[in-house]
Amino acid sequence: MKYYSLNHNAPKVSFQEAVIQGLATDKGLYFPESITPLDPSFFEKIESLSHEEIAFEAIKQFVGDEIPTEKLKEIIAETLVFDFPVVKVEDGIYSLELFHGPTMAFKDVGARFMSRCLGYFNKDKKDSKNTVLVATSGDTGGAVASGFLGVDSVDVVILYPSGKVSDIQEKQLTTLGQNIKALEVDGVFDDCQDMVKKAFLDETLAHKNLTSANSINIARWLPQMFYFFFAYKALKSQNKPLVFSCPSGNFGNICAGIMAKKLGLPIEHFVASTNVNDTVPRFLENGKYDPKPSKATISNAMDVGNPSNFIRIQELYNNDLKAFEKDFSSYSYTDEETLEALKKIYNTDGYIAEPHGAVGYLGLKKELEKHPNAIGIFLETAHPIKFLDVVEPALGITLPIPAQIESVINEEKVSLKIGTYAELKQFLL
Repeated sequence: MKYYSLNHNAPKVSFQEAVIQGLATDKGLYFPESITPLDPSFFEKIESLSHEEIAFEAIKQFVGDEIPTEKLKEIIAETLVFDFPVVKVEDGIYSLELFHGPTMAFKDVGARFMSRCLGYFNKDKKDSKNTVLVATSGDTGGAVASGFLGVDSVDVVILYPSGKVSDIQEKQLTTLGQNIKALEVDGVFDDCQDMVKKAFLDETLAHKNLTSANSINIARWLPQMFYFFFAYKALKSQNKPLVFSCPSGNFGNICAGIMAKKLGLPIEHFVASTNVNDTVPRFLENGKYDPKPSKATISNAMDVGNPSNFIRIQELYNNDLKAFEKDFSSYSYTDEETLEALKKIYNTDGYIAEPHGAVGYLGLKKELEKHPNAIGIFLETAHPIKFLDVVEPALGITLPIPAQIESVINEEKVSLKIGTYAELKQFLL
């Protein structure tokens, strides 16, 4: 499998090269040269397959022969060490819980898969290191820190916006030590992401072997397809169309869902549910892609003004807006609407959501008005405990502290404050 840059001004590369480089030399995101739908018999028998077997079939064409079959199966088994329950919330509406991993966020899957791929590619490079450089608006940093902790020949540098991640999210990326370093940026997530992209293209840093663990990296992005297959397996027996609503910030998760559909997974419709950072909902209204600086919200992992993966979604539809709109809707919601949704879900259904899931629920309810015979699934992308300062007062409850959080909550934060790209560069050098 070869990968090409979506800016179309860089050489095609292998899976290994795309993983290690992260971003193409022309600043473009990598995209697979071909997408071959899976055999219909795979979907007919999916209920009899394990999660590991499903994931292997979904990902193998994108890895090709660059990781031996048995090793790839081992990587998948080490990635999928937790559950992905589909929980009924109300009639016709389910929550796909993606927070049962080590950092209690959906990004655990991509981070674990990528770290093990990179570890395999580095197995014979004892004298050189890769530096994983990652920007986070919340959960990515913790998942990457956990996934790469102690991985040989890999240093991890995480940039996060000061004061704009939750306390628990901050602890998860600033307390692990070892090969993990946290840089606290005076700015917003987009500033962090811009610094990361600038560093990749800085020739004076070439010897640092920089790569990214954001969803711009194909090994972080592609495994997110797995969730959609697992949900289909769980709900297939109901024999109804499926509508997925993804809380969307950088649009990697929903883009992976569309990839799953291109592989043949029967998904009726996608909803990108956003907070007030509404670049994509506005694009669907007026046809103009007009990114604006991100605004801080209670669903902070979606505080992204210029979502990187939206260009991949456009590529999946050959930039055909009509075909895209047939499969895809996007709606935005305020913090006030999000809080009301949290209360409604809890008071009516007894289900404890968190702000991102609540936004997903709102978008799903709106879209299901157009699909009355469908089953709706919203993605719960993080455990409510990560947003206890929002969830507890909104619902008037006290959340028990899970073991994964207990292990970091009393640890001492260690971070370096920076404000400019020059300071990042100086740190890397």
